Amino acid sequence: MGNLFDAVRDCLLCADVEQKQRQTRATVAAFREGRMNMEPFGVPVDVRRPGRPLWPRLVPPARVPRRGVGTPEGRAIMLHAIAHIEFNAINLAMDIVQRFAGMPDAFYADWLQVADEEVYHFGLIRTHLQTFGHDYGDFDAHNGLWEMAEKTAGDVLERLALVPRVLEARGLDVTPGIMAKFHQAGDEEAVAILEIILRDEIGHVEAGTRWFRYVCEQRGLNAEQHFLNLLRMHFPEGLKGALNVGARRQAGFTEHEMKHAQQAMMACR
Repeated sequence: MGNLFDAVRDCLLCADVEQKQRQTRATVAAFREGRMNMEPFGVPVDVRRPGRPLWPRLVPPARVPRRGVGTPEGRAIMLHAIAHIEFNAINLAMDIVQRFAGMPDAFYADWLQVADEEVYHFGLIRTHLQTFGHDYGDFDAHNGLWEMAEKTAGDVLERLALVPRVLEARGLDVTPGIMAKFHQAGDEEAVAILEIILRDEIGHVEAGTRWFRYVCEQRGLNAEQHFLNLLRMHFPEGLKGALNVGARRQAGFTEHEMKHAQQAMMACR
């Protein structure tokens, strides 16, 4: 019997792309087969040092290459950006497992499932990217998603609100438009991959919603109001773009939450 949290920390710290995927799959499989114990929880990894390869180079968002899909190079850049999100998502899922002690066993099971699916998504995108003669690490990327992980490392409630329910939920909003661009470019393989990712990501955001509400209930907080308060606090200028209302409903957002988010988006245009 191995210790789940030690194994998860090994996965999180692993900087080799291939090895991280293998270790994550093996850890999730061992947990499902009952070959992992959950005591002791141990000491979390420093949030500032997740395992990632030397490349891609991390740069400010304004310096990330443009992602138009009208040319093969542009499609490769877009695929690389998506691959970077999925790689970070593996680390995010493993980090939430190993960082926050005292949650129900089902919490850890849910986020291990998410990690397993993120490995799958990363592999799909990376394989397609390689058909363009490129690989993960070939283009610069930014670190916005992980910066929010650092900001929310001290509180599981903030992590659940601001990573799955804000940043990852934005993926639900923008993916249909990206799919339409790839379809227009004739890249139906990319469209099919993004359909899989969108389907699974609805479940990931729903897990964030469900556990956010659970922690709010444990703390005697109104979940809807607390989410909106955190949104105002961390995104005072609002969020850009339209909402994918159907996907957000499936992921557990209330009509009031979506109305407030839409108003914030209108205000920042």
